Amino acid sequence: MTGGTGTLLRRLPLDLGPLFDTLAEQRPSVDVRLGRPLDLAPERGTAYDTAALAELVRETAAWLVAAGAGPGSSVAVVKHNHWDYVLLACAAARIGAVPALLSDRVPPDGLGALLRRLRPDVLVTQRDVLDGARAAGVELTALAGRTVCLDGPAEGALAVDELRGGPVPAVRTRGEDEPLAVIHTSGTTGVPKLVVHSTRTLIRRLSAFEARPWPVLSVRRGDTVASAISFAHGRALTWTVSAFWRAPRTVVLLPDPDPATAAALLREHPPTVLEALPSSYVRWQRLAGSAAGSNPFRDVRLFISTFDAMHPPTVRAFLDATRRRRPLWMQGWGQSETGPLSFRFLTRGALAAAGGRHPTTRDLGRPVPGWVRVRVADPRRPGRAARPGQAGMLHARTGALCLGYLDEPERWRRKLDGGWFNTGDLGTRTRDGRILVLDREVDMVPGMSCVEIEDVLHERLPDVEEAVLLSVADGRPQPVLVTSGDGLDPARWRAAVRDLPPLAEPLVVGWDEVPRTATGKVRRHELRERVLAGSAPIGTGLWT
Repeated sequence: MTGGTGTLLRRLPLDLGPLFDTLAEQRPSVDVRLGRPLDLAPERGTAYDTAALAELVRETAAWLVAAGAGPGSSVAVVKHNHWDYVLLACAAARIGAVPALLSDRVPPDGLGALLRRLRPDVLVTQRDVLDGARAAGVELTALAGRTVCLDGPAEGALAVDELRGGPVPAVRTRGEDEPLAVIHTSGTTGVPKLVVHSTRTLIRRLSAFEARPWPVLSVRRGDTVASAISFAHGRALTWTVSAFWRAPRTVVLLPDPDPATAAALLREHPPTVLEALPSSYVRWQRLAGSAAGSNPFRDVRLFISTFDAMHPPTVRAFLDATRRRRPLWMQGWGQSETGPLSFRFLTRGALAAAGGRHPTTRDLGRPVPGWVRVRVADPRRPGRAARPGQAGMLHARTGALCLGYLDEPERWRRKLDGGWFNTGDLGTRTRDGRILVLDREVDMVPGMSCVEIEDVLHERLPDVEEAVLLSVADGRPQPVLVTSGDGLDPARWRAAVRDLPPLAEPLVVGWDEVPRTATGKVRRHELRERVLAGSAPIGTGLWT
């Protein structure tokens, strides 16, 4: 560890519990703007400073204690997407409890399975989450010691107002290697896994890395930083610590990807740094073509995307939308278990050639030097490294690796090999060390990359908003397309696939017909059941 990193760690708030108390003292000038009021405090509007946030966390910690939470207990949170997931996590950590952040986008049967693994002492949720699960035959209130509704009383649950008024509890500290928070994986192939992280893995490793003064990448004092992600994801915790510590002028938080809602807030507070889900960037792509005066992306110097692959036309549209001379797009690759593993900066020049077959956005750069190691395992000789250019399973070694999967120890052990974590991704490594990600193993088609074919379809068919290629064990890969128009011209389709491997005839569906995770990823397993009932994929799925 360098002296600079050591100094930063001595100053950076490492404990989530009193995080906003520290920020209120040392970063009081940060102006926070929300796309809508917090579900945690709907009466308090959409503007905050760090002192007001610190007060809200203290009040929340008090009613969590009144609900029965305390040191060592588990607090599950299932609600609509908003940044108050982070504030609830801080409040739970303040009293020594372990927050478990679960998206309401997980289907009811999946939520039931996760809560059975967690066995939470307190469940914090909303009435329509309970009602939706109950309609599907899942009684969430029966899976927790007590249930608290943020938006009023409900059957089997208390309202927050019944718990208010207690004293502010003292801050409870914990060891750096003890469980700090539980988050879940995307769940693209079924019920998500519950990932347990510690202060060392989430804050000391990931937040501290991002909080360093990196050229270009770091948030600056004059920045307006916008985030439009799934705030139930661990990324929301690490980003909040690092971004607020860098003390930007304004922080903009967008819980709703609806283009009209997002555009209004982004035009009022034009971001200079923007991070969003890939699916949100796709939905906002038309906004990028707005006239100069109404273009909400005109001041962005740095776009950030993680969670899923981005296709070249979308990246190109946003880089062309900003008036900055040299904007950058940072494409990251990582997983809930590991945090970021590699990243690459894309420029306008890198994306200048349109329509071809090139690995622009599948090339995810090199592992972070000194922080992460990645190897490509030879598929024919497990434990042996693949040759440069040979496809294999990607394994990662990082100090940010989580503590394990809650209640699934065998599944966790299966993914470890002497300290190396099997990511479940297939890829290659170039001779100069760059990582090219091909597909998830469960989605693979021998001899091709589904992600690359999806890239090409987006390049050649501008009306396609989403292209998903499903592997089929006993047939040709099945393209499923979402288009912005009324359909797909057969002649244009034939021209687009003229030099591609043989594909089945495309299925055209609406945007809302594609099932998605909280982070906007396509639930390919569920989509397969909808459009290809009875078909099987080619991959084994052993590493999901």
